[in-house]
Amino acid sequence: MPINPPDRSRDYQVLDPALLGRPVHLLPSFAARLHETLGEAMASPAGRRYWGAYRLTELSFERAPEQAGLRWLGVQGRFGMAAVAFERSLLLGLLEGRYARRTPSQGAPRDLANERVTATEERLAATLTQQLAGMLDARVAEGLAMVGADAPAEMPLGQVTPAAAPGKAGWVIRVALRAPQADQDSLLWIGLDQQLMGHVLQGLMAEKGSSRSTRGASEPLAASLHVKLDGRLVSKEITLAALFDLKVGDVIPVSVGRADVLLDESRLFTAAVAEHKGKLCLTSFEDAE
Repeated sequence: MPINPPDRSRDYQVLDPALLGRPVHLLPSFAARLHETLGEAMASPAGRRYWGAYRLTELSFERAPEQAGLRWLGVQGRFGMAAVAFERSLLLGLLEGRYARRTPSQGAPRDLANERVTATEERLAATLTQQLAGMLDARVAEGLAMVGADAPAEMPLGQVTPAAAPGKAGWVIRVALRAPQADQDSLLWIGLDQQLMGHVLQGLMAEKGSSRSTRGASEPLAASLHVKLDGRLVSKEITLAALFDLKVGDVIPVSVGRADVLLDESRLFTAAVAEHKGKLCLTSFEDAE
């Protein structure tokens, strides 16, 4: 299945984290459900036809990879476009397990840079991209049904086409797979455009109210998604003339109220500012309205 040249009018772009808004901390919940779906599909008789002896070890949201040479393939679904990229060693390992009747870890290391891409490899990449996009579509539809949101009518997935790589600030779903006797994981990534990510977050809103009560029994967020939070304590507006008139020792009067807690300039929480053993601390977190 040769893949046509990319249509630049439909370049794929990943949602910037600043646009994700408040439900971003619930993304690990969606990742856990997709992990379950993909794991079951790979272990089924039909799934083993394509995934062979590989098993799913990890699935999580993370920043877009900066790895050079990745080929992104996009599929348009009813909720938006998903784009998938595979480590080439993963595709070749799957082909070896299917046609050479041996495990991917056997044999001498291959020089992938000088090994041409075959039509069989392209067909496998396109087929797996369709499968992953279909699973993602089903999980998004399930989330929207949970919140009673209107969803577009069911429709077949579009054709697999080349897609632009996600921006460095974008987020993707990182999927780690491992072959028997292998000492490291093989990776693939699934990127979601802004429309698709919006539907994912809309479906997670049903869990927003219950997340506080279930957090203690579930896996800690830090184990699944690592983010950097910034605390904005003070904001003060002065004229440019007053700024230039400042001298060493001058005091700018400010009042400290509740602080904003930011993720990439996206306001997630507010918090009270308190002093503890000579240090300023943030406490009494509340969701930002």
